[in-house]
Amino acid sequence: MNPSFAQLRRTLYVMACAFALSGAAQAQDGALELMQARQAVDKATQADADQYAPDLIAVARQGLEQAQAAASDRRERKNAPAMAVRATADADLARARSEEATATAQLQLRRNEVTQLERQLADGEGRR
Repeated sequence: MNPSFAQLRRTLYVMACAFALSGAAQAQDGALELMQARQAVDKATQADADQYAPDLIAVARQGLEQAQAAASDRRERKNAPAMAVRATADADLARARSEEATATAQLQLRRNEVTQLERQLADGEGRR
């Protein structure tokens, strides 16, 4: 039995819808990665990465800009999600290094305070 024109049209319609939905899903995936990269860069900036990890945050910002440019270029659009993921990783590393430097500085302050208190205790015991 030969398929009717209505059956062929329905099949083509279903295929076209599936194709359109798969393209929309890919576009949304790229948008998600770009949003995550933007958030990661923002978090790194808030963690003072410009001061403690300036090279890394610069690389992350440049990667984010390249991913955004790729997302708007039809030929490069498929590369945008991977570029955004890389920018996210760079920004996360910049934030981690910045937080590490901040924690190290705070640790050193506490050590200095302990040393100063130990000296005061030693001086107080020597006066007795």
